[in-house]
Amino acid sequence: MEDTPVEFDVALDRTSPVPLYHQLALAIEHAIETGVLGPGDRLETEVALTARLGLARPTARQAIQELVTRGMLVRKRGVGTQVVQPHVRREARLTSLFDDLAAEGREPATELLSLDECSAEEVPEPPGLPERLTRIRRLRSADGVRLAILTNYLPERYRVSVADLERTGLYALLRAQGASFRIAHQSIGARLMTTDEARLLGEEEPAACVTVRRSVYDDTGAFVETGMHVYRASQYTVRTSLVV
Repeated sequence: MEDTPVEFDVALDRTSPVPLYHQLALAIEHAIETGVLGPGDRLETEVALTARLGLARPTARQAIQELVTRGMLVRKRGVGTQVVQPHVRREARLTSLFDDLAAEGREPATELLSLDECSAEEVPEPPGLPERLTRIRRLRSADGVRLAILTNYLPERYRVSVADLERTGLYALLRAQGASFRIAHQSIGARLMTTDEARLLGEEEPAACVTVRRSVYDDTGAFVETGMHVYRASQYTVRTSLVV
């Protein structure tokens, strides 16, 4: 993290119909996306920024607030305005978080929290699960930043080891054992983290999280896995495309 504020180039067009605050927000966003401003870097103060650019202070404040609202910047008392870690943005489709992170050029890492057996009675849904299940609980990070707690339940016909789970994604392991994914039922929600979840994910309470519950079946209709995942809302976005 930089000890001093980071200056970056800003080109403003005062003849443009685009408001100056939005032009400034776009310039800051571009600096973040191109790496000129990195995670943890501090921005100039509003006073310094407006003096350098010849803007009114409310203009700079509105631009910064726009990016705070979008989760790209954060204000910290006694520190100033900082660039936050980039969000993980995922399409709402059947993919592995491990693979999605790697495809984005991020560095995924997994800490296995537990690997044990449980009964179907301990899993609230879906109905009709096998009597005995393998339960996996993992902490997933991206570029060294804690992102999600992943809890999955598998039928006993699939075998996974600690080493396998720490080096690759669960879906890759299941495919290697013959799983052929066909359909998944998924629900996405939001709530406050529990104390244990906040501790594992490094958040201060109260903290919001995105929850995803998913059940997957193969091309014969047989159950493959079900899971409940908890993501840091400050780091994670679900993206969908709508055709109208």
